Amino acid sequence: MILFKLNIEIRQMKNLDIIRQDYKISKADREKLLQQKPVLLWLTGLSGSGKSTIADRVEQVLHEEGYKTYLLDGDNIRHGLNNNIDFSESGRKENIRRIGEVAKLFLDAGIIVISAFISPFREDREAVRRLLKEGEFIEIHVDCPLEICEQRDVKGLYAKARRGEIANFTGISSPFEIPTHPEITVHTDQEKLDESVNKILSYTYNCIKPLKG
Repeated sequence: MILFKLNIEIRQMKNLDIIRQDYKISKADREKLLQQKPVLLWLTGLSGSGKSTIADRVEQVLHEEGYKTYLLDGDNIRHGLNNNIDFSESGRKENIRRIGEVAKLFLDAGIIVISAFISPFREDREAVRRLLKEGEFIEIHVDCPLEICEQRDVKGLYAKARRGEIANFTGISSPFEIPTHPEITVHTDQEKLDESVNKILSYTYNCIKPLKG
């Protein structure tokens, strides 16, 4: 506890020398140029629930319609930016914290962001929401029963987790905290892909500015 407090004090001392710079081009200027309101579509759910498949299709549709987008994927991020983070609870929290900050930068650039992360803890998801302006964080619960996710598991991760070969695996040895008030819920065990995608797009179109003809 003493070391923890000491680290906080050291960071606070260092922050005294860091001064935020203001520049002429603002977020509003970028929104006007791109003719869209940036939002973060945050897909959360168990491994195998269909997050990446849905995120990929949502981005394809938006891209084809002329919107400027970027997709942040859990596995891809861990190959680069977050390749030094483990899967402990603290590691997962740091993983999501960094993703939130990256997403915030993209939104500041005027880009619509689609993210696909298990992000199992409510506290971490809400921390990302607090980084953004009201209405910019759209939480999407990709709901699917654990047994269906296991059946879909082409990577064999669930089997490894049940054998104890993977620690802190969400749904097996680590909890998934279901969103209490998500903006959108899709049920991938009951809906076809296009149904889930259309549900997300219908909500999203009401949040982003229409493109000029």
